[in-house]
Amino acid sequence: MLEQLKLFLLPPSAPAPKKRQILIAGRVVDYQLKTGTRRLSMAIDERGLRLSAPARVPLTDIDQFIHSHSAWVVQKLDEFARRDKPRHIAVKDGLTLPLLGQAVDVRVLPGANRFRWVGQTLVLEARPEADLTALAVRALKARALNHFGERLNHYTAQINLPAPPLGLTTARTRWGSCSRQSGIRIHWRLIHLPPHLGDYVVAHEAAHLLEMNHSAKFWRIVETLYPHWQAARSELKNCTTTLPIL
Repeated sequence: MLEQLKLFLLPPSAPAPKKRQILIAGRVVDYQLKTGTRRLSMAIDERGLRLSAPARVPLTDIDQFIHSHSAWVVQKLDEFARRDKPRHIAVKDGLTLPLLGQAVDVRVLPGANRFRWVGQTLVLEARPEADLTALAVRALKARALNHFGERLNHYTAQINLPAPPLGLTTARTRWGSCSRQSGIRIHWRLIHLPPHLGDYVVAHEAAHLLEMNHSAKFWRIVETLYPHWQAARSELKNCTTTLPIL
C-alpha cells in the first residue's frame, strides 16, 4: 500500500471542536477535541494538535493517549512552529500555488465562474459571490486529470496494455488505487508536486494491472516501469505535510 496521506478535513456538518489543554514535559499544550468519531486518533498541522474520540471515551483516557505519544507530539509541534508558510490557503487574487513543482500565479477577474490557464497563470473568472476555492480546485483537478492521463498512457504502453479509465480521488489514506472493474484513481493533490513523484504513483498503479498485490513480482514490474521508485517513495512520504490545503 502506498504511504498514508492524511488530510483530516472536517465535514461541513461537524460540530465545533472543544478546546482543551494538557501538560507535556512541563509544557502547556493546547488541543482541539472532536467527539463522536469511531476511534481515538490525533493529528498535528499548523493549526496545532487535534484529537478525535468516541463520545464515551473519558477525558482521562484521552489525556493518557496524548501522553503515550508525547515525544512525537512535541517534535511535530516544534516542526510546524518553525515553518513560515501555512498549508491552509485562502484563494484570492495574487496568490501563488504550486503546480507540478513550479509556482503559478492566480488572477481573479470578473466573469461567469470559469477558469482558464494562461501560461503559468491560473485565471479565475468569477462572480462577486463565487467560491474561489471551489473554482480553483476545479481548475487543478482538470489539470490533474489531463496530466495523469498522459502519464498513464505512457506507462501502460510499456507493459503492452491499454490505459484503463482514470479518475481522481480525495482519499485520506492513499495516493492512488487500482481496480480491474473501475480503473485507476490518482489523488488530485499530486498535481502540486514535481512530475517525477506523480509518475511514481502512476507507475505503481499501472503495475497493479498485472499484479493486484505487493509481491516481489509486483515490485519487479514497478522497477521496470520506474527504476528509482524507492527514492521517489521516500521523497513522496516527506512531501505529505507540505501539500497546500485549499
